[in-house]
Amino acid sequence: MATAKLVVASLCLLLVLTQHEAAAAASTSCHGGMAAGMLEAMFVFGSSLVDNGNNNFLNGSRAVRADYLPYGVDFPLGPTGRFSNGRNTIDALGELLLLPAGGRIPTFADPATTGRAALRGVNFASGGSGILDDTGKATGEVLSLEQQITNFEAVTLPDLRAQLQRANDRKMKGHDFFDRCYMPKSLFVIGTGGNDYLLNYFRPRNSGETRPDLSDFTRALVARLSAHLQRLYALGARKFVIFSIQPIGCSPVVRASLNVTAAACVKPVNAAALLFNSELRSLVDAAGPSMPGASFSMIDSYKITMDVLDHPMKHGITETYKPCCSEMGPSGVLCRKGGPICSDRTEYLFFDGLHPTDVVNARIARKGYGSASPEEAYPINVKKLAML
Repeated sequence: MATAKLVVASLCLLLVLTQHEAAAAASTSCHGGMAAGMLEAMFVFGSSLVDNGNNNFLNGSRAVRADYLPYGVDFPLGPTGRFSNGRNTIDALGELLLLPAGGRIPTFADPATTGRAALRGVNFASGGSGILDDTGKATGEVLSLEQQITNFEAVTLPDLRAQLQRANDRKMKGHDFFDRCYMPKSLFVIGTGGNDYLLNYFRPRNSGETRPDLSDFTRALVARLSAHLQRLYALGARKFVIFSIQPIGCSPVVRASLNVTAAACVKPVNAAALLFNSELRSLVDAAGPSMPGASFSMIDSYKITMDVLDHPMKHGITETYKPCCSEMGPSGVLCRKGGPICSDRTEYLFFDGLHPTDVVNARIARKGYGSASPEEAYPINVKKLAML
């Protein structure tokens, strides 16, 4: 009897040890002994708020390029195509995530972004683009969100898959490192939507042309975004970071277009942004059935930016409505090439007619990365998402 009990106990112990070793082996097979929460890469899609220079390589996008001073005046590499005086939110987020090269993600359109250069992430974003294909067409050549995802699927994805499978064939013993380890441990960041209102919904209409109902337009816009997310999911994406639309009704270009001189925002434009952001949160809540195993972090840029607008002194900001650039280009959005700028960019919310300064971009990234408030990062922050 005692011998039987000893045999059973030994079998139970062996089973526990075997399960533990299997779990450890699975972890090691994916991470080579590194921490289980390690982020593999970050892939970025969207508009000028997250673009870091793709439009520099597009011949017809001269109207939406930021590859000249004063852009990049506070950036270590100077003017690179980032629409700010320094970092954009992606740069600041990459720093917090401890990605290589100080968090700077290479641009897809740069011919050098292949092979090992793309292993820790690629930025596909294009200034002037939107969720809808026709948004931004009037500004020149831009890469729509549809085209950005196609670039990922047709060029970067097969390149990375071949590269990583070759490197891991012997060690993984048939285990598909790319699909089971690399893709689920990568972040897919989407920052877009504002241009679909500024350059599409609110654009001046021709005689006899009617503007669609705002609710109908917004529902269709979010449904289109959902289709883009599901396409990325089908390609293997499992961790999504989505930026809400910022309070675009407070931007200098919108205020100037309506000759607003008082310290106030344009309410109808902000109402559109809020409606989109509400629908975006509902999209995150409802994604489970169509995207099983996917996780999300929605960064509420609207809430974070409005906090700066409402309490500027608390954040060291003294100018909330005027752009740091004192002379704008024809569009009213971009700084005039070589034009004068404010002496202390840390005191300004907006660098040009639409885009925040480095200090505000860094704040949005910090809040999205580490905030415990679901009003700023929903349902979890980026740090927790990256560690899943």
